[in-house]
Amino acid sequence: MAAKLLLLSAICRLIVIVGLTLHPTDILLVGTENQLSFNRSDIQSASLDFGRMKTVEPMAVLHPASASDVSNLVKLAFESAHGFAVSARGHGHSINGQSQAANGVVIQMSGSRGRWSPEVSEKLMYVDVWGGELWIDVLKSTLQYGLAPKSWTDYLYLSVGGTLSNAGISGQAFNHGPQISNVHEVEVVTGKGEVVTCAEDKNSELFHAVMGGLGQFGIITRARIALEPAPQRCVYVILYVYQVRWIRVLYSSFSGFTHDQEYLISLHGQPKFDYVEGFVIVDEGLINNWRSSFFSPSNPIKISSINAGGGNVLYCLEITKNYYQHSGPESIDQEVEALLQKLNYIPGSVFTTDLPYVDFLDRVHKAELKLRSKGLWDVPHPWLNLFVPKSRIADFDQGVFKGILGNKTSGPILIYPMNKNKWDDKTSVVTPNEDVFYLVALLRSALENGEEALTLERLSDENRRILNFCNENNIGVKQYLPHHTTQQEWMDHYGEKWPQFYKRKMEFDPRHILATGQKIFEPSFTSMTRSW
Repeated sequence: MAAKLLLLSAICRLIVIVGLTLHPTDILLVGTENQLSFNRSDIQSASLDFGRMKTVEPMAVLHPASASDVSNLVKLAFESAHGFAVSARGHGHSINGQSQAANGVVIQMSGSRGRWSPEVSEKLMYVDVWGGELWIDVLKSTLQYGLAPKSWTDYLYLSVGGTLSNAGISGQAFNHGPQISNVHEVEVVTGKGEVVTCAEDKNSELFHAVMGGLGQFGIITRARIALEPAPQRCVYVILYVYQVRWIRVLYSSFSGFTHDQEYLISLHGQPKFDYVEGFVIVDEGLINNWRSSFFSPSNPIKISSINAGGGNVLYCLEITKNYYQHSGPESIDQEVEALLQKLNYIPGSVFTTDLPYVDFLDRVHKAELKLRSKGLWDVPHPWLNLFVPKSRIADFDQGVFKGILGNKTSGPILIYPMNKNKWDDKTSVVTPNEDVFYLVALLRSALENGEEALTLERLSDENRRILNFCNENNIGVKQYLPHHTTQQEWMDHYGEKWPQFYKRKMEFDPRHILATGQKIFEPSFTSMTRSW
């Protein structure tokens, strides 16, 4: 009872602040099972994100136990006289304050009290999950049934609602499309506080709006994710383990590297690799300085020992082949060898390992733990993610990898192609208008260790120079996890999709309550300040 009285007191304070007149019994409609927190530690946590470049404090933090809790809060914001911003926050991995809510309320979706566990349908091959569920927990739940989602992100400690609000991509996207192409339906709380279930054939306008919609049209409280059989390897007749073959090979020629990547994603049917990514190496030193603990090469290679032929820049193709129930090491060896024979990598540069499926998918978390132990995780992350059209990727290589970037990158630089026909153009995501486009992800960390090349100022300046280079040379890039500061920039980003994007905003969040940290629309209410 004491806890409920404290909650009602907190809600009353919020109502007084926003200037909403309610009958005392109406306060109960806001709910008594949730937790509306004004605690300083909650406020401070919600004011930061993974980017650590911007601090914006909300007025309060909601820890919901259900979609109703989310709906009641959003409805309160929508119906109040002055209104207030509401932003959903998962694991806090936005980069530029996208999940922040200045003087509003942040809904802490991940780690919420009382959330329900993932529910798997073996027969229909899907899993229903809470919007704040982390992908690592989705994986653990589905593997109990020998199933797994089809499409992933490289890092699994992200929320389902968070990645679906952007797209969700990794090395499986060339085959299965992004995560938003593998969703049967979602439950959404709109900017009016309405709880709506939507799918391709049910409330489809809202469904397509929220897929990659940057949180502008609704908060995803439940998602139904498509599943497939997880990779399995037979070990002792009846004992099966989830396992993959992980391979890396090196290139000194960018054209050879991209030719092979594009060839691999063009294959249909079997055999083919199940995951295709790559990364750029411009740092001098050992090449396997990232994700390296899974590989144990007997003779580590140095960039300087290879005639890179392009300013000491190397390119690493990263691929996997899944084991399945009736495939042993011999058959995997044969399929992998047949595929590798068609590639033009540097001879003797093959790195191979077999490892559990979970360990591969969760590989970045292992790197995270190492960085945390060295105090190098909670630092500024001026990340820049770009979709680059295939026709201009060679120009990007010359201008950026061999031009703007120096020999200290302070983090991985990913590059891999995707097939546009695996993306649904009806969603809110924008990609280059070519059949194949590349993700280039500069995932760099700013370090104040005395090296000027690694400072936040230097890395941010390089990001600006890269964007200016792309703009001046009409490269036609689109930002993934986009960050723009003016509505004109957002209009340019969405291009011909802008009128539809705007129309959807007016329909589903007419007061511009949701995800104001994205800076796409000005709120239609007066920003509140604390009076307590």
